[in-house]
Amino acid sequence: MDVKDVFAAAEFSNVRMQKINLFETKNFFCDIYCLEPGQEQKVHAHQDEDKIYYVLAGHGSFVVGDETRELGEHQIVMAPAGSQHGVKNTSARRLTLLVFMTPNPNFK
Repeated sequence: MDVKDVFAAAEFSNVRMQKINLFETKNFFCDIYCLEPGQEQKVHAHQDEDKIYYVLAGHGSFVVGDETRELGEHQIVMAPAGSQHGVKNTSARRLTLLVFMTPNPNFK
């Protein structure tokens, strides 16, 4: 059994948002996104992949499609395949997200 401590794996950088992979198969990936205040994942889309953002700690502004909402700890949102999506840490503290995407577009 492959067990991870999510918060122990988290890493932050003043330069840019960090993506830390926890699990990866041909079917999905599961990452932690770590954003310092003001950092963002630019709005983008994946044609064939669904993505889920789960807020572990902090809060931020999430875009899915043509809607933008502030989400906080223990809230979850899905960006369906083809929809524009992104996140920005609009708070004064760190934002930590658990992110799932399926199928995995990066699997080699």
